Amino acid sequence: MEKYFINARQAGKSVALLDDATRNKVLLAVADALEASAAELLRANELDLARMDRSSPLYDRLMLTEDRIKGIASDMRSVASLPSPLGRVLLDRVLPNGLHLRKVAVPFGVIGVIYEARPNVTLDVFSLCFKSGNACVLKGGKDADDSNRAAVAIVQGVLESFGIPAEAVTLLPATHDATGALLNAVGYVDLVIPRGGRKLIDFVRNNARIPCIETGAGVVNTYFDKSGDLEIGKKIVFNAKTRRVSVCNALDCLIIHSDRLSDLPALCEPLAAKNVALYADERALAALKDVYPEVYAAGPDSFGTEYMDYKMAIRTVDSLQEALDHISKYGSGHSESIVTDDAAAAAAFQAAVDAACVYVNAPTSFTDGAQFGLGAEIGISTQKLGARGPMGLEELTTYKWLINGNGQTRP
Repeated sequence: MEKYFINARQAGKSVALLDDATRNKVLLAVADALEASAAELLRANELDLARMDRSSPLYDRLMLTEDRIKGIASDMRSVASLPSPLGRVLLDRVLPNGLHLRKVAVPFGVIGVIYEARPNVTLDVFSLCFKSGNACVLKGGKDADDSNRAAVAIVQGVLESFGIPAEAVTLLPATHDATGALLNAVGYVDLVIPRGGRKLIDFVRNNARIPCIETGAGVVNTYFDKSGDLEIGKKIVFNAKTRRVSVCNALDCLIIHSDRLSDLPALCEPLAAKNVALYADERALAALKDVYPEVYAAGPDSFGTEYMDYKMAIRTVDSLQEALDHISKYGSGHSESIVTDDAAAAAAFQAAVDAACVYVNAPTSFTDGAQFGLGAEIGISTQKLGARGPMGLEELTTYKWLINGNGQTRP
C-alpha cells in the first residue's frame, strides 16, 4: 500500500500551494461533472444496491438518487463559496524584544477517512479536504465500492484537467489489509477519521498509530419535560426519529416526565404512520399498550442502543435530574435535546449535558455540517480534544507559528 501513501503525500503538497480561487474553480467543475455524470454514477450505485438486503438499515445510506446527487453537488458549491480556512491569523503579538509572532492556520497535509456504506461521504470528504488544502486517502466499505470508484473517477478526471495530481483523492482497495495499512501510515497520513458504527470507531481508536478523531456513533435522546409544549414535542420527536432513521443524529430514546404520561399517546401518534416500533418501560408501556399499534416492553438492551431503524425506546423519569442521569449513562456524547417551556430547566439541561450538541425545543436532526452553515461535514466528532460536533473546514486545519525578527538573540 505504500505507493498509495507516497503519491497522496506528494499530491497534498501540490494542493496546499494552490490559491483559493483555483480550489473553488475545481470544486465547481467537480459539482458540474457529478450532475453531468449522474447516470453513470447511478448505474454503479445499482450494482452496490443489488448486493445489499433492502431491509438493511444501511440500504438507505447506500442509495443514491438524482436528487441526492444534486444535493451533493449543491453542497460542494456551498463549500466553494465559503471563505478559505487557510491563512487565518489566530494570534498576532509582538514580544518586548521585538519578535513578531503570528499563529496561522495551515492544512494538516493528508487526511485518511474510513467509512462504511455511504458513497456521499466520498464526495463530501473530498470537497472539504480540497478546500482546506489537504489531500485525502479514502477507505470505503465493500458494500459501496462500485459507487465510490465511480465517484472518485469523476473527481480525478476534473483534477487532471486542471493539472492537479489525481492522487489528491486516493481510494484504497475495499479490504481489511488496506484498513490496517492506513492505520499504520506513519509519516504519510497526518490524521485518520472513522465514520461508522461503534465497532468501527473502537477498532480505529485501538489500532491506529496515527492521530485519530472519533466521529459517528450517536445514541441520541430527547427529554420531554413536565412543562413541554405537546405540539412542539410531537413535531420534534417525529422529525428527529423518522426524517432519516439510518443517520447518526436520529432519535433513539424518548425520555418523558411522569407528569406528562397522559400525553404520551398523542406525542407518539405521528410515529405510527411510519410504523415505528416502541420499546417502553413499565409506566410508558401502560400508557401506550391499548392505543399504540406496535409497542413492546423494554429489555436490558433497549436503552443505549443506536437503532438506525424505525425503532425507539421510551423511558419515564420523575425529575430533570433523573433524565440527566439517564443521558449520562446511555448517551454517546453526540446530540441531546429537551422540550420545555421552563427557561431554568432549559439552562440546567444545556449546562449539565455532556454532548457535542445540546438542543432546546429543536430536533437533533439539525446536527449536520450543512445545517450549521459549514457547507458540508467530514463527520460529527464526539470527543473533546480538538474538534467537537460537526467538522467543517476550520476543523481540517492545524496551525504553525511564524516568527519574524531583526537579529535578536536569546540571552
